Amino acid sequence: MRDDTGATAEPDVPWPTGWLDERLARLGITGILARDYLLAATLTILTFLMLALLFWLVAPAEGIFFEPTREWLVIAAACGQAMLLCLRRVRPLLCLALVVGLQLVVTSGSLPDATIRGFAPFVAAYTVGSLLPLRPALAAAGAAVAVDTAGALVATGLAGTSGAAGTSGSAGIELLVTAVGYGTATVLVYFGATFVGGYIATRRRNLELIRQRAEEVIQAQQARVQAAIGAERARMARELHDVAAHHLSGMIVQASAVQRLIDRDPPAARAGVAWIRAQGKETLDNLRLVVGVLRGRPEDGGGDDTVPVPGLAMLDELVRTADSLAGPVELIRDGEPREIPPIADVALYRMVQESLSNARQHAPGASVRVELRFLPREILLEVVNAPAPQRPAPSVGGNGVGLVGMRERAQLIGARFTAGPTADGGWSVRVRLPTRDDKRFATTTTTEESGA
Repeated sequence: MRDDTGATAEPDVPWPTGWLDERLARLGITGILARDYLLAATLTILTFLMLALLFWLVAPAEGIFFEPTREWLVIAAACGQAMLLCLRRVRPLLCLALVVGLQLVVTSGSLPDATIRGFAPFVAAYTVGSLLPLRPALAAAGAAVAVDTAGALVATGLAGTSGAAGTSGSAGIELLVTAVGYGTATVLVYFGATFVGGYIATRRRNLELIRQRAEEVIQAQQARVQAAIGAERARMARELHDVAAHHLSGMIVQASAVQRLIDRDPPAARAGVAWIRAQGKETLDNLRLVVGVLRGRPEDGGGDDTVPVPGLAMLDELVRTADSLAGPVELIRDGEPREIPPIADVALYRMVQESLSNARQHAPGASVRVELRFLPREILLEVVNAPAPQRPAPSVGGNGVGLVGMRERAQLIGARFTAGPTADGGWSVRVRLPTRDDKRFATTTTTEESGA
């Protein structure tokens, strides 16, 4: 809610904070108005008790006596000030103005015997300082000081005029003393409370900013954790797809061939079954290797840690397996081999493996050429398969996940990856891995999904 000056009440800001706020919430006192009503009622009771103690015990003991009418007038005005505090956060400027107006009544009823001020002026000025910007708050405090001091001077002047004793000189001195003393006290009350309110509000806003920044840091950290988890899941998916798809697709093709040979050529069928069994064991070993790599350590026991990590050095065995399983596969090496980072070595091997699996699935029986060239500033890997022969072949399915995995592997090692159909209707996969230290190629991917 806003007042006429644009001041905004503090919605849902706990008052006071800490243990008292928790206890008020348990009692169901949670809203702004409810808590300000409680504050107003509490200060009204305290104000009455304070003034009763002053008028009926302290003042008589000091030899100061007030007329009963003046006493009750001051008590009523001061208690009225306290009750007006229920508006302090709904209409802060109106609340301050009404409090200052009643303070004139309190001042006129107490001077020249005493200067009486209740709790309400402090609280009203504090609230204005905490809710309004600095300049409007100081302007409101200045206006309160001027009105309150002027009222005190008028009350003092009227009291001096009504008194029979005293000269004009002494009345002037008394007026000056009142102006200086009362004005100083009024400045301390209104400006001091306003500055305290502004400080508390600024501190509260700073704490809120710190809390928001802490939440942003936590959210950013959570986002990084989720990204890391996603990257690890993608890595696991690539490894499992590359290992399982390569071996299982070969096993499916071989099982289809064994099925046709069972009655026609039992020895060949038995050999095919033996190959499937060996291929299954190799698949299991590779899956265990993948699990070990993903866990960051070799698997314990069972000799699994002796399984070699796949790399370009194992291309010959991979090509021999593919050649015996499907169509002819030719491996061409060119250039002087050199050491490359392990992650790049594994990635290039997996891309050849996936390309051979794709050729087996989508062009069974077609010839495949694998070229590995170590050029001066890059390593060129190319896998090209011819069009599929026109004969029926078992379908092992496919959804393009292999190409996605190859793209991701190329991005991880900073290679340039392209894949697409050849002019004669075949399929080509090409990977260029820069080996210069001073520059890395930006990863670009140009892919057409037909045929893979």
